[in-house]
Amino acid sequence: MPLDQGCVQVYTGDGKGKTTAALGLALRAVGRGLKVCVFQFIKGGGPYGEHLAAQTLAPLLTIIQTGRPGWVNTKDITEDRRVAQEALVCAQDLLNSGAYDLFICDEINGAVWFGLIDVEQVLNLISGKPQRVELVLTGRSAHERVIEAADLVTEMREIKHYYTAGVPARTGIEM
Repeated sequence: MPLDQGCVQVYTGDGKGKTTAALGLALRAVGRGLKVCVFQFIKGGGPYGEHLAAQTLAPLLTIIQTGRPGWVNTKDITEDRRVAQEALVCAQDLLNSGAYDLFICDEINGAVWFGLIDVEQVLNLISGKPQRVELVLTGRSAHERVIEAADLVTEMREIKHYYTAGVPARTGIEM
């Protein structure tokens, strides 16, 4: 059953849980028969646990990973920007394809913060969103204009994190 009205949600902040919250929403939507696309910006490498789960939940859940392996080259973003710009075109086409009820742009806020995508491009993505599609944008440092354009904004705030005590990212929990 398609949505009558899709909204725009933003999950941002310094705390853990932005992608996790979006994936929880994706799982809920799949459980109700909605078609979901999780489009990951600046997340090369992997596979992460969600990619393995998506194989089981296909065709209702699709995850598309973009970005170079490793992290953004902050000394020279030229290649990362080129990859992100190509990914944005693909994401926009898929968002408008009519194939998905829920479309998650994972780490798009970070891509804006790094200068890989312009905030105006994200605002165009939001304003061009089909009426019946729920759009979720995740990542730290969401731009104020994106926050203003959203219908729902949740900020994850770190109070305590085991990473600072030396616990590395763990398979099945963080990746």
